[in-house]
This record gives sequence, C-alpha cells and structure tokens, in this order.
Amino acid sequence: MAERRHYDVVIVGAGIAGSALAVALAGQGIVVALVEARPLEPTILLPELALGQFDSRVSALTPSSIAFLQSLDVWEAIEQYRCAPYRHMTVWDADGTATIDFDAAEVDATSLGTIAENRAITDSLVRRLIDLNDTRVLAPASLASCEVDADGVACLALDDGSQLEASLLVAADGALSRVRELMAFRTREWDYGHRAIVTTVQCEHGHQDTAWQCFMPTGPLALLPLPSGQDAHFVSIVWSQQDDAAEELLAMDDEQFCQALSGASERRLGKIVAAGKRSAFSLRQRHAVDYVLPGVALVGDAAHTIHPLAGQGINLGLSDVAVLAKEIRSAVAGGASPGDIAVLKRYQRQRKGENLAMMAAMDGFKRLFEQRSPAVRWLRNAGLRGVGQLLPIKQQLMRQAMGLGAGDNAA
Repeated sequence: MAERRHYDVVIVGAGIAGSALAVALAGQGIVVALVEARPLEPTILLPELALGQFDSRVSALTPSSIAFLQSLDVWEAIEQYRCAPYRHMTVWDADGTATIDFDAAEVDATSLGTIAENRAITDSLVRRLIDLNDTRVLAPASLASCEVDADGVACLALDDGSQLEASLLVAADGALSRVRELMAFRTREWDYGHRAIVTTVQCEHGHQDTAWQCFMPTGPLALLPLPSGQDAHFVSIVWSQQDDAAEELLAMDDEQFCQALSGASERRLGKIVAAGKRSAFSLRQRHAVDYVLPGVALVGDAAHTIHPLAGQGINLGLSDVAVLAKEIRSAVAGGASPGDIAVLKRYQRQRKGENLAMMAAMDGFKRLFEQRSPAVRWLRNAGLRGVGQLLPIKQQLMRQAMGLGAGDNAA
C-alpha cells in the first residue's frame, strides 16, 4: 500500500477558486496540496485584438474581487495582458419602454467593474502557483475516493494510487463536484430549461465602456465590453435562451446569427458585424444545504451555482475563498486544526447568507422578466423608471453589485 502523506489542507480542483485559495494560503506555514485532473501549465496568451483571439468565457470582476486578486499578486498580470473596465451599465426591458442607467460617478468610483477573460485569470494564478514552495501541485491527477475518519482526518486516494490525508479537504472542483458527491453533501437544485450561449462578436459601434443588459421573455442578453481597436469594436455576449431556441441559434450560420443578435440587442451597438465560435452551457441553480462537515469545506461552484445574468458567480466564489483563507490562517496561527468544525462554521456563517440572497435576487429577476402579463409588464417598467429616479436606491444597488459596503468607495 502506498505511503499516505499528510497535508494541512488538500484542495481538489485548480480552477479560479481552488488556485486562488492555494495562493492565499501560501507563506503562512500551512502545507497545501492542490489536486487537478488536467495538466497545470502556463498558457501562451496572444495579445492580438482579433475576433478569434478572445476567450469566449469572461468574468465581470467587482472592485472587491479585484482587490482580493491584487492581494494575491496576480491582478497586475491580468491587467497588463488586457481587460476592459466599464464605467456604465444600461439595463432595459425588451418587452416595455423602461431603461435604467448606472454610472460609476454616482458612487464616486472610477469603474463599476472589469471584464477579464477567464483564461487570463487562470493563467496568472497558475504562474503564481509555480513559484510557491509550500504548495504541492498534483496534476494531472483525479480523485478516486475520499472519506473522513473518526479523528476528523480526510483520507484521499487518487487514480494513480497515491494516498493523501489532510486536516482539511476543500472541494473547489466545480458544479459537478466529485468531493461533494462522495461526502454526501445535500443540495437543493433545479434546471432552468435554458442554455447560455457565449461568444465574442464584433459590433458596428463601440461599447462606450458600458455593460449592456437586455431582459427578454425568452431570457436575458448581456453584451460585455472587451478591449477594442480604433476600427474594430468587440463585446462578449452571454445570451440565455430556452433549450430549443438555443439549439436553433447554435445551428445558424454566422450571418444568420449576427442578424438575430442585432435584432435582439435592438442595435444598441449598431449592426453585429461578425461572430466568433459559439458554445453553450446548461443553466442550473444549485445550492448546498451545508457548506461544511468536520474536515471538509465547499467553495465556489461546488457550494453554489447561480444564473449568470449579473455575472456574480465568480465574485461569490472569490469571496468564499477570501473568507475561508482568513479563517484557516487564523485557526493555524492559534494552534487549532483548519478542519475543526467550529472554524469551518465561522466560514459558513459569513458566506451562506450572502450567497443565498444573491441567488434569490437573480432567480427573482429572471422569473419577473419572463412574465408576459400586461399588468406585470407595466409594474416592471414603472419599477425600473422609479429606481432610475431615486439616486440613493441606485447607489445602494451599485455598491452591492460591486461588492462594497454602504460606506465604501472604489478607486
């Protein structure tokens, strides 16, 4: 039988959340192993501003998330590569007449958030991981089994026969978490019957440093700003559609798709000139009843998945990581085990309420804008107009979306 090596923390999953947690724990005298099924290597990121050179998956990072990435010394690499801060957000109801505009100046900020390509975030974290001396990266390696023994120690077996044990096992292995399944965490979940189409498109007009969001009965459409050249204007789209409609859009040729998107976006950015390769993923709301068990914690998509209409998934995940890392560091500094249930419940108390509130709000927005009743449409549009005229309410909404407290400002 292979020798079982002990770690203070074993993280399964080296996506954004798992890699960020490993970096956040570095240099604290905490011995960490990071297990990932795919090879972890730096990516060659081409800086060319061309339709086929953007990652189709992007994230709308809040100032709070950016501050956390700065604390990990990874934000500078993302920023130097390329990203697109946005100062405005325009939201409108395609089934009505109301529009609401948000401006960073209304909360004394320089931006509401920044659009970054997921591969750039991941690459910056991988490059930091390579430099860490107290983190062992096991990749490619897959989890075969895991359990927690009577002493609260997590025991793991990998597919190559390796045996690990940890004071704390962290599941950062995504929405279909193997750790969550093996440890029998209960979840509440439902399928939306929608798919989100993602791609990069070139527009006739520039995005004006604005994130555009259109609510339609068939699902929301987001046009997110990307770095653009003088004569080439690019945005990333996330278009939520019912399954059948999504299949039709995916089957269209580029010209047909551009025409359909031009109509759906009401030509807010003029004609859609060209589209990159399209892909789609199914939308499912999922939330773990508990985030923690003795010796085990869930973070990011392993704990909760949310409708992408406001782009908050990655921000909630990074907030999970920041809080859990702080609690682990505090526990170890005080001589406690990072897997102690009292330590883990402090993490859960700080994160579960905020995550549930955001998930409920996004689900409510989605269902509200699917309603086609004339009375509901009138109330919806009246509500949008009303919020747009009440600056204190707009300011509070913006601060919450930016991950800021009531009195915080963003630089």
